[in-house]
Amino acid sequence: MFRSDLISRWNSQSLARQFLLIGGTVSVAAMVMVGAFVTSLIEDAVTRNSAAATALYVDSVIAPLLPDMQTTNTLDDTVARALDETLGQGALGGRVVAFRLWRSDGTVLYSNDKSMVGKTFPLNDELKTALAGKMAAQFNHLDDAEEEKVGRLSGTPLLEIYNPVLQPWSGQVVAVSEFYEVANDFEHSLNQARLRTWMAVGAFTLTFFAILSAIVLRGSHTIENQRHALRQRINDLSALLAQNQALRERVQRASQRAAALNESYLRRIGADLHDGPAQLIAYASLRLDSNTVTSRSTPKAIREREIASIKASLDEAMHEIRTICSGLVLPQIEAASLSDILERSVRAHQQRTGAPVELSISGGPDRLSPSGKICVYRFVQEALNNGYRHGGGVGQRVVQRVEGTRVSIEVADGGPGFDPDDIGSASLGLAGLRERIESLGGTFEIGFSAPGTVLSMTLNTAETEQI
Repeated sequence: MFRSDLISRWNSQSLARQFLLIGGTVSVAAMVMVGAFVTSLIEDAVTRNSAAATALYVDSVIAPLLPDMQTTNTLDDTVARALDETLGQGALGGRVVAFRLWRSDGTVLYSNDKSMVGKTFPLNDELKTALAGKMAAQFNHLDDAEEEKVGRLSGTPLLEIYNPVLQPWSGQVVAVSEFYEVANDFEHSLNQARLRTWMAVGAFTLTFFAILSAIVLRGSHTIENQRHALRQRINDLSALLAQNQALRERVQRASQRAAALNESYLRRIGADLHDGPAQLIAYASLRLDSNTVTSRSTPKAIREREIASIKASLDEAMHEIRTICSGLVLPQIEAASLSDILERSVRAHQQRTGAPVELSISGGPDRLSPSGKICVYRFVQEALNNGYRHGGGVGQRVVQRVEGTRVSIEVADGGPGFDPDDIGSASLGLAGLRERIESLGGTFEIGFSAPGTVLSMTLNTAETEQI
């Protein structure tokens, strides 16, 4: 659980922060390793060079005092005193703390510590290196025994040198000189070299890491921006998908309702034709077959009166058929403006019912799609019919408003109103209006005044142009 939390917290960090943490740790570790390695190489090189210069100088001073070490295995008192005087005075006296001359078998031929002369010791690695013909040098690597032998002062830096003594004419190693040089100047130079080395390595590492960090930060910033844009795009697409799904379900419901409403409208039209014109025509047909019309014995006045009654029934049937057709057929409204559509629908209602309607128009939108115009015409037509049928046509009015790209229309009356809970599937007009308006992205509302009913619709002209 703890491990998964750490992984989760780590993954939640930005790429730049991850690089700064890991890259910084790796860079510091690499700097330490490279700095230690380079410092070690420089220290070894500086130590060898300084020791070689000192050894050459010491050898040039000591070599003339030594006898033929190829034939002589001991030093006489004269040579020992000469070495004492040379090592105890002058430049060497101030620089060399201790001096020993070794024979190849580990015997000390000479030492400024007289107690060690003539003693034999095991050969250490430095003596073996010098006897092989190579100079060996160390800086401040004395153990406790060597410090005691040298008599080193506390805090005094020493350069330990093992230099082979060569036979002049043969170049053969005949002895090894071991001496310890006071290395104050050498230590200062070495510390300066170490400091400059660490500064150079640190500056290079810092510069390299800073350049990499700038590149990574720039890339991380670009990635974060792209990730944010992608996340925003995904959110937008998700919202659009949700809207499309809702619209798809809405269209399906509207299609189902439209199919049911069409069937209901057809049944209502059939019922209107059956109960109205069909009954009048059937009545006229029966009257034509009556004895009053067909019998020759019927007086002319009675026959003419009967024929006039039949003609009146047929005229009434034709009038009802025209009335039904006028409600079904749309006028030419595609090229008409919104104000023209409202005036036509109000005028048609007034001609059909004789009821007055107050019309208020506050300007129209610049553009309205044909589907939007048809929707407005049917809304006003059906709302006025409902107001006339259920409210007696009292106080009917139509009000149109425009707010930006949205157009709203209200149809109100001063009738007794009704209970909206009583609206069921039989109310085909209101249900059809709602489906028609909402299919165009508009809203349909039923409100009430004191007294009366208010039906209102709202359409977005920008949205209807796309449908």
